[in-house]
Amino acid sequence: MNKYLDNFYDWWKNIDKFILFIILSLFLLGLFFSLVSTSLIASDKLDTKSYYFFFKHFAFIVLAIVILIIFSFLNQKILINFSLILFLIAFLSLLLVPFLGIEVKGSKRWLDLIFLPRFQPVEIVKPFFIVALSLMLTIQSRRLYFKYFLSTLFTVPILILLVYQPDIGQTILISMVWLALIFISGVNIFVFFIFFLIVGSTVSYLILFIPKFEYIKIRLFTFLDSSSNNNYQAERASDAIINGGFFGKGIGEGTLNSRVPEAHTDYIVSVISEEFGAIIVIVILFLYLIFSYRVIRKINFINEDLYKLILTGCISLILLQTFIHIGVNLRILPTTGMTLPFLSYGGSSIVCTAILSGLILNLTKRKLD
Repeated sequence: MNKYLDNFYDWWKNIDKFILFIILSLFLLGLFFSLVSTSLIASDKLDTKSYYFFFKHFAFIVLAIVILIIFSFLNQKILINFSLILFLIAFLSLLLVPFLGIEVKGSKRWLDLIFLPRFQPVEIVKPFFIVALSLMLTIQSRRLYFKYFLSTLFTVPILILLVYQPDIGQTILISMVWLALIFISGVNIFVFFIFFLIVGSTVSYLILFIPKFEYIKIRLFTFLDSSSNNNYQAERASDAIINGGFFGKGIGEGTLNSRVPEAHTDYIVSVISEEFGAIIVIVILFLYLIFSYRVIRKINFINEDLYKLILTGCISLILLQTFIHIGVNLRILPTTGMTLPFLSYGGSSIVCTAILSGLILNLTKRKLD
């Protein structure tokens, strides 16, 4: 018993408590907004005034905290090996999506297994993809650019599986994280721009010329054409932000949840802004920025290139996903169906964020295990 207490004491002593506080604060804010914004949805869909969605969100938050503690507690070498094993399992689940996945609104992105109902495999792939990719980019090889070629062979199958679903939002997100890690690893700027042009050209070709991605092209042209009537969700989200003003309409007074499906996932910023005002959204954005600054500052004090790359990948993924989500809500980006880390409702997204947070807490500890 004393051994476990000593291990917990060492963990608590070495953990960055400021980063932990921000992570828990963001998770609890997400839980609070779920409580005040999803009871109406439960009433409409389930014909009850119960807090169905809140209790489900609460269960995932509890699971997220357990995952966060486990990943932050592990010895760092064990953490890397464990992450590689979990990446293989997550990648295999992604491979199963075309065969066993359930289709929703024309996209097949979810698995619905007896022991694991309705989860999105790509959310579990993302954090472990960063660990595996960082390992490849820190390979010491006499062959110039071998590690970049290897990283390409590693990343492309994941992108192909996402393209097939289709999930262009996650495809772009993973591509951007991949490019960010290649850039940070010290690649020649000319080679980096070649990578960037290849990825950009490939995505553009898929959207413009492949029939499977016709819906993406429609969304893009609808976004560019302000007079179009096919941008209902984005317009309602934008109206909600405007109607909320600086101080909001009040708890439970928002209408976006009842007008836009899945608003508490894809448009959570608009939901918050409508009920609580732009001032609360600004406070939340400051929390993300402070969190990112703290992690980036910690990276400067780490000697191991592998850990630097993993931390860079984790914080890049969180920041990019946050930027895309907020950009969609503000109508400066086309609709992508991207959740907001920590705050959006959704089990797969919460678990992904918990794993990323656990990795960050582990690798920013004051003392190595």
